[in-house]
Amino acid sequence: MTERAILHVDMDAFYASVEQRDDPALRGRPVIVGGRHRGVVLAASYEVRPYGVRSAMPMAQALRLAPRDVVVVRPRFAAYVAASERLHEIFASVTDLIEPLSLDEAFLDVTGSRALFGEPEAIARTLRQRIRDELQLPASAGVAPVKFAAKVASDLAKPDGLRTVAPGGVRAFLAPLSVARLWGVGARTHERLRALGLETIDDVARRDRGALVETLGPLGAHLHDLAHGVDPRPVRPDRDARSIGAEDTFGEDLSTREEILPHLHAQALRVARRLRRAGRVARTVVLKLKTADFELRTRRTTLRAATDDGQQLYDAVAALLAREDAAGVLVPMRLAGVSAGSLEAPTVQPGLFDGGARRAAKLNGALDAIADRFGVGAVRPADVLETDRGTLRDEVLRRDH
Repeated sequence: MTERAILHVDMDAFYASVEQRDDPALRGRPVIVGGRHRGVVLAASYEVRPYGVRSAMPMAQALRLAPRDVVVVRPRFAAYVAASERLHEIFASVTDLIEPLSLDEAFLDVTGSRALFGEPEAIARTLRQRIRDELQLPASAGVAPVKFAAKVASDLAKPDGLRTVAPGGVRAFLAPLSVARLWGVGARTHERLRALGLETIDDVARRDRGALVETLGPLGAHLHDLAHGVDPRPVRPDRDARSIGAEDTFGEDLSTREEILPHLHAQALRVARRLRRAGRVARTVVLKLKTADFELRTRRTTLRAATDDGQQLYDAVAALLAREDAAGVLVPMRLAGVSAGSLEAPTVQPGLFDGGARRAAKLNGALDAIADRFGVGAVRPADVLETDRGTLRDEVLRRDH
C-alpha cells in the first residue's frame, strides 16, 4: 500500500505580506494589520514579531510592545480573498484533494500526483516557487505521511521554509517537541499534562495508553495516537465536507447591522463560489458571531430549496442578523462568518417557469468565468466594496509607558 503524501501549505503573515507586496513603502518595516484604536491584531509582519506582537493580541497591547516606526494598516479583506483564490488555483494545478482551512492555508493530498509532478518534496518546492513568482508572497510548507505531522512541519519551517518528514520518521520527528503542539492541547490541558510529568510528545508516547485514558478520558487515547504518529484522517475537499464556510475577524469591533452586513455579503459570495466549484448545494445557512467579550453565537436557518447562489445565502444570513438586531442583543462584534450546511449534489435543473433561478444560474456562471479570468475581485456588489476601502495607514508614535 502506497504511503500517503500530505502537504500543509501556510502563507507567512498573510495579511501583512499582502500589504507589503501592494505598498513598497511598507517592505522591510514593522507592520500590524488591524484597527488603529481598538480591536485585535489580525496579522503581524515578521519585522514586528521580535517585539512580541502576535495575531489575536489586543491592539492596545501590541502598540505598547511595537517599535516607534510601526505602521498600522486597516484590513482590506477583498485583497486577501483575491490572493487566496489565486493561491487555491495554484494548489488545484497539482491535486483536486484540497482541504481549505482558511484563506491562507490548506492541506493537500498529493499521493496520486507523483507520476505527473514528482516526489512530494519536489511538489512542495514547485508550489512555493509558483506562489512566490505569481503572487509575490512567501509561503511555508510541511510534507509528511499524516496531516498532524505536516501541519507541525510547516509551523517549524516558518518563515518561508520547507520541512519534510520522511515515511517511517513521524514519531522520531515529533518526539522532542513540546506536548503543547499536540492537537487538542490548550493552555489548561498543557498544565494538566505537565502536572503528570509529560513535557514532550515522546513522554506521551511512552506513557501507558490505558493510564492516559483513565486520567484524561477519550482525549488520552487521542493524544497517545498522535504522539505515535497515528492520524488516519483523510484530506477532505469541499465536495466531501459537511459544511463550507467563510469568516473574518475585524480589525475593530463592529457594533451595527449596517457595519456587519457588507462583510456577510462578501462571505456569502465566497461560500457560494466554493459550493459551485465543489458541485454542491446547501439547505442550511449558519450565521456565526463572536462578541468583543469572546462569546460565540450561532444562528441557523433552513432554506426552502437547496442553493449555491450567493445572494440567497446572503438574504438568509442577513435575516438572521436582523433578528439579533430586533431582539436588541446585537453588541459589538469582533468576528462574523457564514457557513452553508446540509450539502448535497444538485438533483434538478431550474424548472421551465423558474425564471429567477435560471437567471441566477446564468449570472453566477458569468461571474465565475470573470473571476477565473480576471480574479475574484474583478466584479463585486457595491456594498462589498465597503470591506475594501483601500489601505489607510496610521504612523504610530512611541509614547512613554
